[in-house]
Amino acid sequence: MTVERPKDESEEDSSLSSEQIDVGHTVAKAVLHDAKLVTTKGNIITNDGAIVATGEIDSSVSANPFSDPQIRDYYVGVYEKAKYECRHVFDAGATWTEEEEKKMARKLDWHGILQIDRGNINQAVSGTFLKDLHLNTNDFNLGNTVFLVSFLLAELPSQLISKKFGPDRWIPTQMVIWSIVAMAQTGLRGRADFLATRALLGMLEGGFIPDLVLWLSYFYTGRELPIRLSFFWTALSITGIIASLLAFGIFHLEGHHGLAGWRWIFLIEGTLTLVIGIVSFFLMPASAAQTKTWFRPKGWFTDRELTIVVNRVLRDDPSKGDHPRRLWTALKDYDLWPLYMLGVINLVPQAPPAQYLTQILRNLGFTTFETNLLTIPSAVGHMITLLAGTWLSEKFNQRALFAMLQPLWTLPCIIALRVWPGLMKEQWSTYALLVVLLSYPYAHAINVAWVSRNSNNVGSRSVSAALFNMNIQIY
Repeated sequence: MTVERPKDESEEDSSLSSEQIDVGHTVAKAVLHDAKLVTTKGNIITNDGAIVATGEIDSSVSANPFSDPQIRDYYVGVYEKAKYECRHVFDAGATWTEEEEKKMARKLDWHGILQIDRGNINQAVSGTFLKDLHLNTNDFNLGNTVFLVSFLLAELPSQLISKKFGPDRWIPTQMVIWSIVAMAQTGLRGRADFLATRALLGMLEGGFIPDLVLWLSYFYTGRELPIRLSFFWTALSITGIIASLLAFGIFHLEGHHGLAGWRWIFLIEGTLTLVIGIVSFFLMPASAAQTKTWFRPKGWFTDRELTIVVNRVLRDDPSKGDHPRRLWTALKDYDLWPLYMLGVINLVPQAPPAQYLTQILRNLGFTTFETNLLTIPSAVGHMITLLAGTWLSEKFNQRALFAMLQPLWTLPCIIALRVWPGLMKEQWSTYALLVVLLSYPYAHAINVAWVSRNSNNVGSRSVSAALFNMNIQIY
């Protein structure tokens, strides 16, 4: 099919707009009218950044969109206009082997972020936290609600800050500030202090995950991102296990220097996160091309490795070198609305048992020390199923099928919690049921990567991830 593309008076290259272009038989006219560029070889760049390969070199354009010289030249201009940090490394003709690319991915996997104090409120309530502050369960519930509402409201502003200053600066800043607030909880005296610190922590932690998704997308392709996000959540589970072991030991400090055990938890674990946050300022580069510094003169990569890292990501998604702000684009992208709705309901069955696990175990008759150790088995099971499900999702390049494993795993456990007469009466059987439930294959990494992959470009990707995480908080 030969189509004459309508001429746009704003285009500088009129030859492209008036030329007879063979675009094949499968391209709808709507795509042509939505085109930002139609090349002489019949390939199309749409207004939302998608590349539609329709000419004789479909296979090469799919593997390397820059094999079409006009697409290459178009994005060279885009990268220059956006002042893309890695534009000097862009090489449309660069080649590498599959083994070289896998080696680079493995090298990138060694760089990550850990945090300790996000979940230590649950460890604190396993001690005398509620009693010392004269709080009841309703007060604790209100504190959780205040945290989640603050978390929700902070996500988009945090994204704007991240886009302005860069996630490499904002993420460590977040960690340092919230670790200071976490340590300040050592001095809590009552309900008002508790609610104030819950609000501050929610505001400071709100954009952390979508900010991190944005930063990781600079280094990984869309297909690689889900398993790497699962590594991140696995790292959080590992830090949760470490925190439980620390809590077991820290609670033995009960009464030292007149401080309750839970106060020592906030102080010590907050200090650890402060150290990690400060170190992160030196560990997180702004881009793959900016890893060389005075304290790391050789950087992360050789010149050859840098070429591979940058160009493989751009070929997977050429818009990663562009940085427009696309809040409205993300909001009106109705293709993502079902995923946003999935975020609203995704954690409803699992969240209450997870949030109140330490209190449930105390009510079952376990001691403070036993309670903190008994949270570990479900965290280990959670890591195993998370990694397995996400690995299978990547291997088969299938999102929906493996995201369904989470509700399928959860449903029988929820039914048992509702109808089993021995619940909260049979100590170890109830505990075993909770362990199985909380070992569910967490699909959040798959879903966030799903949203990220389906977004139009890096600008809308970060906002879309924030919107998805905002919907997660609504549960």
